[in-house]
Amino acid sequence: MKKYSLINNILGWAVFLIASIVYLITAEPTASWWDCGEYIATAYKLQVGHPPGAPTFQLFGRIFSLFAGGDVTKVAYMINAMSAICSGLTILMLFWTITMLAKKLIAKTQEISTSQMIAIFGSGVVGALAYTFSDTFWYSAVEGEVYAMSSFFTALVFWAILKWESQADDRHNLRWIILITFLIGISIGVHLLNLLAIPAMAYVFYFKKYPNTTKKGFIWAGILSFFMVAIILYFIVPMIVSLAGKFEIFFVNSMGLPFNSGTIIYFALIIGIIVWGLKYSKDKVKPLLNTIILSFLFLLIGYSTFFILVIRANANTPINENAPKDAVALLTYLNREQYGSTPVFYGPYYTSRAINQDIATKYTKDVASKKYIKEISGGGEIEYAPGDETIFPRMYSAQEEKHIQFYKYWAGINGDRKPTFAENLRYFFRYQVNHMYWRYFMWNFAGRQNDIQSFGVNHSNFDPESNGTKDVLNGNWISGIKFIDQMRLGPQSNLPKEMANNAGRNTLFFLPLLLGIAGLIYQFQKDKKDAFVVFLLFFMTGLAIVMYLNQHPTQPRERDYAYAGSFYAFAIWIGLGVYGIYDWLKKIKIPENIKAIAVSVICLIAVPILMASQEWDDHDRSGRYMAREFARNYLESCEKDAILITFGDNDTFPLWYIQEVEGVRPDVRILNFTLSGMHWYVEQLYSKIYDSEKAPFTLPKEYYRMGLNSTLIYPQNDEVVELKDALKQLTTDPNTTTFSQNGDSIKVILSNNFKITSGEDVFTFSIPVDPRQGKQIVRNELMLLDILATNAFERPIYTMSPSYFTKLIPNINEYIQQEGLVYRITPKPQAGNLSLEKTTNLFMNKFQWGGIKDPNTYLEDAVTINNARNMRQQHMLIARNYTAMGQKDMAIKILDKAVQEFPASKIYFDRYDIQLAEQYCLNGEMKKGEDIFNQIADLYINDIKYYNRFTSRKARSVASVRNEALQYLAMVYSVADTYNLTNVINKIKTVKEINSFLEVQDLQMKYNDLISIVNSAAQSARSGNKDIANSQFLEVMVPLEKILLSQSEELVNRGKELLMFVYSNAINYQLKPVEDKIMSNPTFNNIIQDYARQQQAQMQAQQQQGQSNISVPGVNF
Repeated sequence: MKKYSLINNILGWAVFLIASIVYLITAEPTASWWDCGEYIATAYKLQVGHPPGAPTFQLFGRIFSLFAGGDVTKVAYMINAMSAICSGLTILMLFWTITMLAKKLIAKTQEISTSQMIAIFGSGVVGALAYTFSDTFWYSAVEGEVYAMSSFFTALVFWAILKWESQADDRHNLRWIILITFLIGISIGVHLLNLLAIPAMAYVFYFKKYPNTTKKGFIWAGILSFFMVAIILYFIVPMIVSLAGKFEIFFVNSMGLPFNSGTIIYFALIIGIIVWGLKYSKDKVKPLLNTIILSFLFLLIGYSTFFILVIRANANTPINENAPKDAVALLTYLNREQYGSTPVFYGPYYTSRAINQDIATKYTKDVASKKYIKEISGGGEIEYAPGDETIFPRMYSAQEEKHIQFYKYWAGINGDRKPTFAENLRYFFRYQVNHMYWRYFMWNFAGRQNDIQSFGVNHSNFDPESNGTKDVLNGNWISGIKFIDQMRLGPQSNLPKEMANNAGRNTLFFLPLLLGIAGLIYQFQKDKKDAFVVFLLFFMTGLAIVMYLNQHPTQPRERDYAYAGSFYAFAIWIGLGVYGIYDWLKKIKIPENIKAIAVSVICLIAVPILMASQEWDDHDRSGRYMAREFARNYLESCEKDAILITFGDNDTFPLWYIQEVEGVRPDVRILNFTLSGMHWYVEQLYSKIYDSEKAPFTLPKEYYRMGLNSTLIYPQNDEVVELKDALKQLTTDPNTTTFSQNGDSIKVILSNNFKITSGEDVFTFSIPVDPRQGKQIVRNELMLLDILATNAFERPIYTMSPSYFTKLIPNINEYIQQEGLVYRITPKPQAGNLSLEKTTNLFMNKFQWGGIKDPNTYLEDAVTINNARNMRQQHMLIARNYTAMGQKDMAIKILDKAVQEFPASKIYFDRYDIQLAEQYCLNGEMKKGEDIFNQIADLYINDIKYYNRFTSRKARSVASVRNEALQYLAMVYSVADTYNLTNVINKIKTVKEINSFLEVQDLQMKYNDLISIVNSAAQSARSGNKDIANSQFLEVMVPLEKILLSQSEELVNRGKELLMFVYSNAINYQLKPVEDKIMSNPTFNNIIQDYARQQQAQMQAQQQQGQSNISVPGVNF
């Protein structure tokens, strides 16, 4: 037995070393996209990240960051290395878990033979290394995110309960239970996923304590296990803080004590109760009660890491999300209230009608009155019309029209009616279960098609033919067994190069899956209790999460990382499958030791080694510096003391990282427009951070406090007023205050036409308003107006994208100038919208792109490829400016730089590069332009050949992308024809379907020409020049008829609109020749008659509904 334990320990640490070395070698050397930049920045300086926080992760991250030795460029790698080490420790726990479970499969009365020992250790090695090289776990293991550490704590507590089981007869066995509760408490400071292991651990306890299980006992064990999860999740985690808040409010507001007195009294009371309970249980010799109290105590000790967030929030750190400075604010933070709620058990459909909404209130600290005051925090619980809600609501989100459209696709709903419950379940099983769980599961254990994110069904605004059909080209699971993959996804041979060479294409031939199924079957045959425990872990960390998350369609990224615990459980079965195969082969006459070695080695090669060989290229992030360098480029684009307005995760978190950790451009104030919808964020803008002065404001901080979530614009006249004066008026003029029905005050801006004067320059704009209802602007919009007005262009203000502001300032693009990668808001209209000299210098001499051109660096499609493609386009836009100025040499230099930094070997030339190729041709580099055109043509020709091989229903699935590819080829043909590129033209002509698309393209150009003629004719008619109007309208009749008879549905619809516009003008201005020509043409006449019938049917429907004074809407083009 000593020999077994020694080998078990040595092999466990050996697989830990293998996994850790692999992860350290392939770890990203700096911050990556999404949340990693924020986690690294908040860990390095112990700041407050997004709710519900990860203080345990941050504390350990801070420790690991010290190993950077003062080199700030190494801090990110050290925190990434922490994830790698945590992941290696997860593999260690998995190895020991598998060997423990495998050992239990051997009869207790039987001595473990050498061959059995070999098979057990082979099981542990194969299962652990299979999980090491699995897609989802490896991805999380090499970046500074919480999921690697969360997986470690889940693995650790599950291993700990098995250790308790093995020592349950020891008089000190309960120490393991206390250790587990402590680990659970600590893990809450990483992620709540760890709690989902509790039901599996509860059954380990039940099966050990009650070997003669009964149905009643089995059910009660399950109920109690879920009760424990609920107690921690809904009582201990929030209620400990909630009660602290209630004590605080009572003792401050009612007893008149200073702030934080109630919190101190509350925790003193808890400590007193725990001390009394421990003494009582010891004096009365009640070990179970003593253990429960100790478990609760150690859970709280672990959970106490959240105090670090309160401490650091009160230090006013630069990143201080939600500012949880006291118990009241901490509860809001822990409940993630800024993200809203998702119905799980009962709630609305997306069609549900809201009939009432409560007003939500919260207490906030008022320093002046030395009390907590109640403020309106926004909308509360919504009441829906009777019959509009359902149990187990899955299709609930009406937040975006896109959500509704995809609900209909997945559930097979036609029209705008309320979904049935059967359709609700169809969406659940087809999207949430199959697409958002089993697809990820199969990625890990069967194979993955590519790394291109898929929404599961097709949707195209350009060509709707495939809309609602299965996306067979992207993001699916595959096996590598052609006839199986072909049945599901269409042809699998002679794939286009962008599909065949995608690094994310991994084929595992079902081998990990089959070995796992073998282990599942074998364990259920040998030990149903343990098999159920592993199954419960598998279910709770997989499908149970699916039900709880209730995800809407079109998620912004793949979500497989949430189910790593479920895949961990399956890896246990992969390991046990090795022992199962060994045991099933016991009748074969081969020496047992050789048999055990052979089975272990074959399984090792067939599963972990195969997985490593397939997965390595798309999990090796060792050369990736893209997120860091893009962030640096954005900051370096700004002038000194600038304000840079960002919006989402990937344009904010990398910037936070490089500024907070590496100290790049501390003078630039990063302002996240989305977060500025929250009162706490705007309040923080009133403070200086590093070298960046506070943001300029006219309104006092109190105007952005909780409760003042929106402001009305209700103009009294059309006068153009200085925006700053209009804002000052809010603080002095009583007429700017009105009251809602419930008595709450609302501030009103009395104008909607504004100007911002800066020297001789004047920035003017008008905010669109409803003449009767005015316009409501929310907190971050008021903040933007305030900063723009107060700043008056003294500090440079930049934005990542001005399009976010067009609803508030419709003409903002007139005042935008691009400088580098960002857009500066300027005081006067900009002619070229590009600071050419500065931008050229940045792109040519300063910007770095983080290894994009390195042939050995993996670029994932979701973010890096798209960003890289955009940067190549930016080079083209700069070159286009030089082309327009006649500076051909400079234009070619920039184009060459684009191709050098973003080579086609890493980012294929496609439709986005047509203008790049054309710029080469315009500047005399015909060969370079032709080469790019050829590559684009080859790409789409090969794609079309591939799509043409699809048959039956699958052909419809690719119809839209096929038509789009033909459209892009037609675009290439048109440009190539302009420059007489014969080789390109002849190559495209080999595609037999191209002629019809060239005809459509020609008609599109004619349509564009017709618009100018028709508009000119309409102007002539309005001016009374009937002869000119008749002539011009008659001129368009022949080409318009061709458009109406074309094969393009889009062009036909546009043509119908154009015809109705011509006809309405002919009627309104009595253009008799035009009217006669239209009515005598069968094509035109049929369209006119169809429109008249539609109008008549609409009028009849309105009259039947009791509406009077029906007027036929005029046609207006």
